[in-house]
Amino acid sequence: MEINKDFVKKAGIRAIRTVCQTAVATIGCAKLLSEVNWKYVLSASILAGILSILTSIITGLPEVE
Repeated sequence: MEINKDFVKKAGIRAIRTVCQTAVATIGCAKLLSEVNWKYVLSASILAGILSILTSIITGLPEVE
């Protein structure tokens, strides 16, 4: 697998989607918006994005030949 401009773009898009999905899921766990632990949301979302990028590097992306 070669890490090139196309790979970085597609892995970045995948990571951004993962970050957004994680944020929505963690925000959705609170009963009220005022009860959201924003530090937890940010922390969990960033970690999910990092893991997504690492997974893309290790396993590759099906959309990149």
